[in-house]
Amino acid sequence: MNQILITKKLYITPELKRKKKIYKVEFFLSVFVLCILVSAYIYAEYDRNKSEEVSQEILANLNIPEEDTTVADNNVLVVVLNDNIQDGEEQSREAEVENTPQNKPIVVNRDVKQTNNGYKYTTIATISIPKLNIKYPILDGKTHSAEETEALLKISLTKFWGPQPNEIGNFCIVGHNYRNTKFFSKLSTLEIGDTIDVTDLSGKTIKYMVYNQYVVDPTDVSCTSQLTEGRKEITLITCTLDSKHRTIIKAVETN
Repeated sequence: MNQILITKKLYITPELKRKKKIYKVEFFLSVFVLCILVSAYIYAEYDRNKSEEVSQEILANLNIPEEDTTVADNNVLVVVLNDNIQDGEEQSREAEVENTPQNKPIVVNRDVKQTNNGYKYTTIATISIPKLNIKYPILDGKTHSAEETEALLKISLTKFWGPQPNEIGNFCIVGHNYRNTKFFSKLSTLEIGDTIDVTDLSGKTIKYMVYNQYVVDPTDVSCTSQLTEGRKEITLITCTLDSKHRTIIKAVETN
């Protein structure tokens, strides 16, 4: 029995041509978007790592004296200087007079540095959180505007509100949540009873113990209240993982 092989000719209609073109365009667009997303992620990681390097460089160049090594007389001003000025940074200084509990004034001179977009800032303290294995300088700007704060947050942790470090009141500190191990990314893992060390420029370190942890809306600034009943407190602030709310850590001076 003879087999008859019949080949069917495939007819490509205009509609099929149009669909093939659409599929090709969609494919190339998908590849393009994927490349953009990957590039953005790589750049963001590079930017975060650069911020970490700058922050640690500031920390390494701080010239904080050992605690209780400076003896002040009632009629003598003790001056603590930081001579470490990085290349390209503004070489100006500002002096701040601080009174000790014994009313013995100490003049602390601070290096005034400048961000890439022109905001001036100083380093006012360092913070160490043993549980998170992090230590960073705390920066302070001139205007405390939102734009200035955002510029400083790209460098390190930043003062948001309150008194100077280790003074009576509520010293509020903000930091980025980079969703890794840097800055305040792991802040939400702190629990009641964990400790935080803050060292001011005179070399004094105070240990604070966490007594509360909660989440608020971005517009809720009640955590910055200065009603501490004469106690020394700190408040740490960062974004939640979805960036829709703020994680708040409250800690009080402990012996």
